Amino acid sequence: MANKNTPVGQRTIIGFDFGKKFIGVAVGQEVTGNASPLGSIKANDGIPHWDTLARYLEEWQPDFIIIGLPLNMDGSEQQLTKDARKFGNRIAGRFGIKVEFQDERLTTADAKAQLFSRGGFKNLKKDNIDAESARLIIESYLEQSYQ
Repeated sequence: MANKNTPVGQRTIIGFDFGKKFIGVAVGQEVTGNASPLGSIKANDGIPHWDTLARYLEEWQPDFIIIGLPLNMDGSEQQLTKDARKFGNRIAGRFGIKVEFQDERLTTADAKAQLFSRGGFKNLKKDNIDAESARLIIESYLEQSYQ
């Protein structure tokens, strides 16, 4: 799976909200600046079920991948930040797709607030939160990149 030569502004992006047990997944389009939550991938201590991850990549054929970087509130790195970078490097090596990282501070809180406003407590399932966080990671990347 190699990078396509899609023009900047028209590329498809897959976003991942990295976690040790679940990894949220979303897909976004540069042309609209929007993203949609897709679901989550089970992980075992941060190692994803690679077959499930590969299915998302095959289905959506992304031009590149954005992975949320879980930084401390002061911007410093923690162990989970290093694990997220390792996850990104593994994807790049395994699938040959360019990986970029995006600060994801506050996306989980943001995701919960948005999901709650759309559907109350029943909308706050783990799967929904992880995928919504991935959506917000893509959209914050697009906002910063195309201001």
